[in-house]
Amino acid sequence: MIPPPEPPHPLVVHWLKRHLSGVSFVLHMVGIPLTILGVLLFAVYAFLISFPIFVLALGLFVGGYALQMAGHYLEGTDPGEVIYFKRLLGVPYVEFPPGSGPFHELDGLARPSPGDGGGESTAGAGTARVGPSL
Repeated sequence: MIPPPEPPHPLVVHWLKRHLSGVSFVLHMVGIPLTILGVLLFAVYAFLISFPIFVLALGLFVGGYALQMAGHYLEGTDPGEVIYFKRLLGVPYVEFPPGSGPFHELDGLARPSPGDGGGESTAGAGTARVGPSL
């Protein structure tokens, strides 16, 4: 007997809610492997000390990240790495595209309630801190 499929992990669901645009999703699907390949080639460079491999690794890493940043720019959201530092500094950030996020339905029928930024955060306004701040 074939068991039923398990529901996706909460981190996967969160990632999918942050990348609703098809263009952003495709840019991430191309950019993430390029970034990982750049990191792996850097290890090859460290072993061989080859300048062309270093240039290729750096180009893949920076190019992969640039594609992902372009996806976030087109969606109007901040990348996760930027959100981390903005939270740390208490600066406003946009985690989810407007009109989506954990309190909105994915079917597009739900509308943002008044006063809800659709995934936007303002420093100190309605944000709960968990654990000691750094």
